[in-house]
Formats: sequence, structure tokens, C-alpha cells
Amino acid sequence: MLAVLTRPDAPAGRGRRVSRSPVAERADAAGLPLLQPASPKDPQFQEQLAALDVDCVPVVAYGALIPVAALQIPRHGWLNLHFSLLPAWRGAAPVQHALMAGDDVTGASTFLIEQGLDTGPVFGTVTEPIGPRDTAGDLLGRLAVSGARLLVATLDGIESGALEPQPQPVDGVSLAPRIEADDARIDWALPAHVVDRRVRGVTPAPGAWTTWRGQRLRIGPVEPVADAPALEPGELAVGKQVLVGTAGGAVRLGEVQPAGKRVLPAADWARGARPAAGERLG
Repeated sequence: MLAVLTRPDAPAGRGRRVSRSPVAERADAAGLPLLQPASPKDPQFQEQLAALDVDCVPVVAYGALIPVAALQIPRHGWLNLHFSLLPAWRGAAPVQHALMAGDDVTGASTFLIEQGLDTGPVFGTVTEPIGPRDTAGDLLGRLAVSGARLLVATLDGIESGALEPQPQPVDGVSLAPRIEADDARIDWALPAHVVDRRVRGVTPAPGAWTTWRGQRLRIGPVEPVADAPALEPGELAVGKQVLVGTAGGAVRLGEVQPAGKRVLPAADWARGARPAAGERLG
């Protein structure tokens, strides 16, 4: 390894203190040269990359479009590890969208970066089943491990000449745009199984939420409940468990976090909130 490429230092946390990314901190600890251009379009960065005389630039979740001039510098191009089975779920949030869509299987792909969004030819893939209670965080944790192995194997294959990238299929293309906080608001007018998928798809980030008496209430993973009492969408039923109605069935709340307060079990929250009969979330 000749150098490490990562984003510039940036303000973070409540105090907005300038901090280094975890990748930069690891590079510092390893004594590796660090490249932190504001954009890969930066001519000075491209000059630095050319001076390093690199064979290949592997990237994971870099989050910036690479211009043609930079793509052409390494002998074997830029190699991306993407957390989907391409051409499915091209974009910034593939795992989240796979969960929300109800996919049974996802995975990771290594591909040669070109100008299009995640359209380059694929070197290799690994698959990963999606469990019925998996969150996006669970899946990303597993894919980070299996994907790292795939990335190393791909680099070895490129070096030996044993791997040639194959064009992506024309069929099966789907897009996975970045998920913003507004996208994580729960729509209780959807069926219970869809609410469940969407909440797990945005857990832990950006985090599912609804409103309660005009204030934002963050919601942890929920679980559809069989034989629940008839409830209107968003309507609460409090007993040994806290249920919320949807367009079809109900879901059980797990943990909640009122605005400005700590995370707590839904039953504890309900004892303090004391919802009236027929009162609703959202």
C-alpha cells in the first residue's frame, strides 16, 4: 500500500470540532501517506496520484464521483466494493433499500469504476441472506467482513491476471438513492410488514421516527403481531406490550426515544406518556 485516500477533516459532533475520519486515524497510526482532497477533480490530487505510480485504487463507500482524468491514472483503474448484487440497488444506500423492498438475499460486488453510477463491469460477488429480523446495521456489519475478503481476493486476481471483469446484465437494474431523515418518517397507513421492513431498513441510521403530541419520537425496530386488536393506523394500544395500528394489522414497539431524552423500552415510555384511548402516533 502506497497511500490512503479519504475525505478531508470535517466538523463533527455537538461541539462541531474538526475531526479526522476513522480511515485517516488508521492511516496515521500505520504511518501511511494520506490524501484528503476536497474533490477527486482537484488537479493537485491527480498529480499526487500520478506521482505515486499506483497499480489500482480500491475504494469502499468513498461517496464522490471520480472524473475520467483520475480514473485513467492507475494502471488497473479504480476498484469499488459495493454492498449489493449488481445491477440491483445501484446507489448510496443499497443495503437499506434491499431491506425495505423485502429482498431475501443481498451481497457485495467488486467492480471497475467508470463514469456511470455503479455501472462498471463486475469482478466478483458474495451473497448474504437477509434474516427476518435483520436491520441495516446487522447486514452492513456482516457484509463489511465478507466484502473485505472479496476485495482482497479481487485485488489478488487482478495482480495475477486471473480475473477479467464481466459487463453487468441489462436486466434487473434498480436504484438505491441516499436516505434522508425525512424518508425515515413512518407511514402508519402502510401494512404492518411494510412498516417493519422500512423501520429495519433505516436502523440505526438515519433512524425511524414518528410524532407524538407534536414532538418527534424515534422508533427502534418494530415487529408485526398476529391476532392483534383492530386499531386504526397510528392508534396506540397499551397493555403488557405497546401496539400501534397500521393499514393491515399492528406492530409491537420495542424501544423508543423521545426528543432530547434517552432510549427506553416502549412500555416504560407509555407509562410516562399515558396515551388516552384512541390517541395516535404520527
